[in-house]
Amino acid sequence: MNASVAIQVLPKVETDEEVIRIVDEVIAYIKSTGCNYYVGPFETTIEGEYDQLMDIVKECQHIAIKAGAPSVASYIKVSYKPEGDILTIEKKVTKHHQ
Repeated sequence: MNASVAIQVLPKVETDEEVIRIVDEVIAYIKSTGCNYYVGPFETTIEGEYDQLMDIVKECQHIAIKAGAPSVASYIKVSYKPEGDILTIEKKVTKHHQ
């Protein structure tokens, strides 16, 4: 595992309920990828191989549009370490959620 990506998907829709519905569809897709992930209040963090994560980021945009958003903005943070392992979600946050 050489990368970690945090993604916040913001569909441009009229109501908060629509935002939540579309974001829930994006999160369901992320869950289906088999990657380790952590859902936070503003973004979802995903761990895996860099190329796989970039494909997932791309598909998150498509999922939001297919779910009915006329447009979508996403904010993405990437941690990439080509040689070796990254600092994992577990190491970063587990101690804060016990």
